Amino acid sequence: RREIERMIEDGRVTLNGEIVTTPATLLASLHGVAVDGNPVAQPAPARLFLFHKPSGYLTTERDPRGRPTIYDRLPADLPRLMPIGRLDMTTEGLLLLTTDGEFKRQMELPATGVPRTYRARAFGDISQAQLEDLFDGIEIDGVRYGRIEANLERRTGRNQWIEMTLTEGKNREVRRVLEHLGLQVSRLIRTSYGPFHLGELASGAVEEVRQHDLILFRKSLKHAKADV
Repeated sequence: RREIERMIEDGRVTLNGEIVTTPATLLASLHGVAVDGNPVAQPAPARLFLFHKPSGYLTTERDPRGRPTIYDRLPADLPRLMPIGRLDMTTEGLLLLTTDGEFKRQMELPATGVPRTYRARAFGDISQAQLEDLFDGIEIDGVRYGRIEANLERRTGRNQWIEMTLTEGKNREVRRVLEHLGLQVSRLIRTSYGPFHLGELASGAVEEVRQHDLILFRKSLKHAKADV
């Protein structure tokens, strides 16, 4: 944005042949806009991909310590992709990747409130009643975690699978909450993010979301924000 403001100040941006003098100019489209006399092309539509992140990979482009990252697993023929949020190195499951920085930022805003669902395998003693108390949120070491919907799926001895749905997605939220309840998490899988589901997507595999579905989802985000 600052670079665009500088170009406008330098008189390099024109609209239908007239020099644009203020960054506050409202544009319905980029039709007729030029920089240094060169027409500005319409931006490519946003693309969204589902990636089944395996355990053992960092959600980052590169690591100073040389540890493997998701980009070591992604196919080389994909466009430049940015992760929406992060999954810990040992967390697996659904990771959304997009070509659009604005969409990424919108999804990561706490106010957007897109639900994410996880399945955790944990060791220890817990009751459904204790999990239901998380619906009102919980404070741990001065950090407030909002509403969490949690259900005990099945138990074998002192091992159990717990499904948890939350909307804030604070750093290591699921692990910290379960550890606070006295459980040891041995496996954590994100199974959905908004309307997008891991389903039968194989570990390490990538699948693109249809443009129609992505457009409908982005419209639903705008409507949800308008209703708040």
